[in-house]
Amino acid sequence: MSDDAPSKTQRKKQMHELQDLGTELVKLSDEHLAALELPERLHDAVVEARGMTRHGALRRQMQFIGKLMRNVDAGPIRERIADLNATSHAAVARLHLIEDWRVKLLAKPDALAGFLEQHPGADGQRLQELIRGVGEERAGGRPPRKFRELFQAIRDIVAAGDTP
Repeated sequence: MSDDAPSKTQRKKQMHELQDLGTELVKLSDEHLAALELPERLHDAVVEARGMTRHGALRRQMQFIGKLMRNVDAGPIRERIADLNATSHAAVARLHLIEDWRVKLLAKPDALAGFLEQHPGADGQRLQELIRGVGEERAGGRPPRKFRELFQAIRDIVAAGDTP
């Protein structure tokens, strides 16, 4: 055995890392999985694993995916999955920001001034009308149409890039 060959422990660690990457592949949507352009056999194995419910069968399938992954350059796949996760986290953070602003605008009357200060291109009169409409909807027990419109208006303002 040469000194350059990885130890059994290192090989097992690499195998487990590939299985973990395979698990990430199984969790991806069909659209994202197709974008990775995996070899057909690996792609089919990942799709097949999604339909498995029995623990033993799924475990064996994940081991098979790990084995197939040995013949594929895993670096670009890891990078692509990391990019997808970063995009997803950014989208979730943006939705939280929008919802936080909606809650502030409905809870505090002076919050609109702060919002308009951060987003000078926003239509303050339209936002004020929506805030008033939400209060009327709640008082009248009507469906939350203005409540949704307020969210959409805030989303459009934030998406327009008015943030500092």
